[in-house]
Amino acid sequence: MARKFFVGGNWKCNGTTEEVKKIVAMLNEGKVPSQDVVEVVVSPPFVFLPLVKSLLRPDFHVAAQNCWVKKGGAYTGEVSAEMLVNLDIPWVIIGHSERRLILGESNEFVGDKVAYALSKGLKVIACVGETLEQREAGSTVEVVAAQTKAIAERITSWDNVVVAYEPVWAIGTGKVATPAQAQEVHFELRKWLHANTSPEVAASTRIIYGGSVNGANCKELGAQPDVDGFLVGGASLKPEFIDIIKAAEVKKNA
Repeated sequence: MARKFFVGGNWKCNGTTEEVKKIVAMLNEGKVPSQDVVEVVVSPPFVFLPLVKSLLRPDFHVAAQNCWVKKGGAYTGEVSAEMLVNLDIPWVIIGHSERRLILGESNEFVGDKVAYALSKGLKVIACVGETLEQREAGSTVEVVAAQTKAIAERITSWDNVVVAYEPVWAIGTGKVATPAQAQEVHFELRKWLHANTSPEVAASTRIIYGGSVNGANCKELGAQPDVDGFLVGGASLKPEFIDIIKAAEVKKNA
């Protein structure tokens, strides 16, 4: 089955109310391919989720950037999956490298989070990726396989999971994995899913690329056979995000 192109915009810890309104207005005016060609999800900070959801065009969806690993309660500063469901937020990003590295989220903790979010009916963008040291040591595939395994061991269905491969050395650095480097890791991830989950999961699960994606490099990256879209950081706050969404056409025309 054909995998629908997926473009996520991760706004990270950015924005004021006025800035957010401007970004949403820019998105609402953008001319993009139809929903049968591309699925678009934007992920503002928690405090702006209701605002963005209320203003955003209906063919784009909203994601949270994180959620707690279990039911809410005495967890000061956390936001539960149940709260996101209550706000009618359909998606959540889990395991972003900034949380893995800065906040020390382990593979196991990320796996538990993914499983809990799915169990509450959320769809998950699950992030994996290696550091520069790991790449230089030749352990990229080993690292992303271990991160993926920790998720696979805890879930029974991949229907509501998008895997985002984000080489840590390419996030916000201006360094981009070459299309060949991205394709290589995406191919290895799909091969891992084929061997360790099922051929059906491998064929249907979308594996998207993140790491300094911009208007200039998105078409070449998107044309790779195992790259099913993007998770965009800084560029998702700018008009070029519309150009990145339009890169979905490379698949339709392939």
